[in-house]
Amino acid sequence: MDIKEIQSLIKFVAKSGASEVKLETDDIKITIRTGSLSANSEPTYVHTMPMAQQAMPAAAPAPVEVPAAAGATEAEKQKAEDDKYITIKSPIIGTFYRKPSPDKPVFVEVGQTIGTGDVLCVIEAMKLFNDIESEVSGTIVKILVDDSSPVEFDQPLFLVDPS
Repeated sequence: MDIKEIQSLIKFVAKSGASEVKLETDDIKITIRTGSLSANSEPTYVHTMPMAQQAMPAAAPAPVEVPAAAGATEAEKQKAEDDKYITIKSPIIGTFYRKPSPDKPVFVEVGQTIGTGDVLCVIEAMKLFNDIESEVSGTIVKILVDDSSPVEFDQPLFLVDPS
């Protein structure tokens, strides 16, 4: 999360009228408190502290072997294949849901043809459920996020084959 995203989040929280918002991801924790300052009140603080640094062990150098090179080549092939698809990204920070409610079917499946304006998923942000609509027509090739997972702004959600 960069400083522009944090500033945007602060503005969003200020406009919403919430007095305090906490956001935690694997590597960052942010608390935003809003309110007017008076003689008895404290100023607003934005705390960010990396959380993953404590939990992540140092990475060992990768051994150079023929199978590792083959794996890298396979990853490069997958990346090149994914580049021909359109990536649908999250427009907001929140929790990704594939269904409108737990007892309803999912919005889209892999292999399903979609059109412009079709609802692909719902992202919950600050207890508001936002329909995420497709801006392209095509076929869903891959769903990149698990149901009920937190998503970041601009995080890839779906791969769509426009052909």
